[in-house]
Amino acid sequence: MSEKVVLTADNSLMSDYRHNEFLGFGTCAPPNVIPDMVYRWLIFPPIKTRDGMPVAAPYGLRKVEAQLLNEGFNVSTVTPDHLAKHIRGAKALGIHVMDPFGLGPASSTLVAVFKKEPFLAQYFRALLSSQPVRKAKKHGMKIIVGGPGTWQFRYRPKFVKKYGIDCIIEGEGEKVVGKIFRAALNGENLPALYEVSASESPSLEEIPEIIGPSINGLVEIGRGCCRGCKFCSVTLRPLRWYPVERILREMSVNSQAGIGGVTLHAEDVMLYGSKDTSPNEEKLVNLHEKVIKKCEGITWSHCSVAAVASSPKLFSHLAEIITQKRPWWGAEIGLETGSAKLAEKIMPAKALPYKPQEWPDVIRTGMGLMHDNNLIPAGTLIVGVPEETEEDLIKTIELMDDLKNCRSLIVPLFFVPMGRLKDEDWFKDTGMTELHEELLIKCLQHDYRWIKSLIDASFAGNWREKVTGPFYKVFASIVEIRAKQQGIDINPQID
Repeated sequence: MSEKVVLTADNSLMSDYRHNEFLGFGTCAPPNVIPDMVYRWLIFPPIKTRDGMPVAAPYGLRKVEAQLLNEGFNVSTVTPDHLAKHIRGAKALGIHVMDPFGLGPASSTLVAVFKKEPFLAQYFRALLSSQPVRKAKKHGMKIIVGGPGTWQFRYRPKFVKKYGIDCIIEGEGEKVVGKIFRAALNGENLPALYEVSASESPSLEEIPEIIGPSINGLVEIGRGCCRGCKFCSVTLRPLRWYPVERILREMSVNSQAGIGGVTLHAEDVMLYGSKDTSPNEEKLVNLHEKVIKKCEGITWSHCSVAAVASSPKLFSHLAEIITQKRPWWGAEIGLETGSAKLAEKIMPAKALPYKPQEWPDVIRTGMGLMHDNNLIPAGTLIVGVPEETEEDLIKTIELMDDLKNCRSLIVPLFFVPMGRLKDEDWFKDTGMTELHEELLIKCLQHDYRWIKSLIDASFAGNWREKVTGPFYKVFASIVEIRAKQQGIDINPQID
């Protein structure tokens, strides 16, 4: 096909976050005491480009790019700052979104605290408001949006109409993007919302391998989750694991572009190759032994405390493999609650192979193992689920006291209606009680206790990283000062 398709994402996503994937959470914050341009330079500097093409792009965007190229489309993936040059003559613009309106758990929590729109929402609106996009839209270009954040458009119908978004693809899109973009190029009417059905979920063989490099070497090792938590949409997707050879091929795409590290992505890396919630030792060890030989260092996107707690020897073995190249690694961890009763109500399988009644002890054991084996978790707590009681909050606050010596960052996330709870009410800051505020302060105190040592660990590499590290410590000190001005002591004396 000769007609051009352009793919992009807003500037909060087109960044390598200084080679630290978890620094990307900084885009969830609203503007603050640091000037906006300085904040962007610190947290999400622009990705390097060649003729407007990013040297690396979000992994999900690379998957769509690969699928369209495999189907014969003329595709260009470009950054927002270079759209003017590449969008001329394009009949379709595909936009990858993660949290376009700041309605995601992390963003909505920070918005409630700071009462301002987060950076990522501002940059998404700026992309659609940009002169190249508006001009191309007037000439008949179709705008098609996809990615993990598409659910948010259900709550912003006026925005969709105002900015002329023609089609929103919600779900795994490999089997449907071709026909949607083909219809756009042919001038056909597009569905305003295309919900990918379960029967359209791609098999492993139907998911293409990336052709262009991904940001921070992120490589998917599997899709889906078998935990079945009520508040999560990922559990609605079937569980699939990629063979090691395929993972290594995608890694080679990144390494050939000079990206030495790899981020192994799955909803629970510890369950790689398994059919249930029991880790598969043989496949996990084989994966890590082969990956470590082909990269400069490994980190994980996500893992579960239950899988870690149930397999201490296996986890320690994996840690030995990973720390051959780097002294520590990170992962996002869903702690969710310190209440066994609430765990039993909303996520009874989260603790497997343990009982949900044992969930708080599972957290303590798993977090202790992570601390001892140099995995630094970014832990999340879900706040405000419909079933939550004061007793549940008290248990979570008590859990925070027990975790004070575990090296980690822990963030409370306001409940967002997703998964099987998508029809429930949002948790808004107006519903915050004194116990919610106490939990927020506990998390701030915990994070501040560890933040400066984590900054040292994150920026202990080359000289450029050592230069930027002190700026983050200054930012942490500013946060402490601002908190004290509001009567909150986030740096108390902790035994």
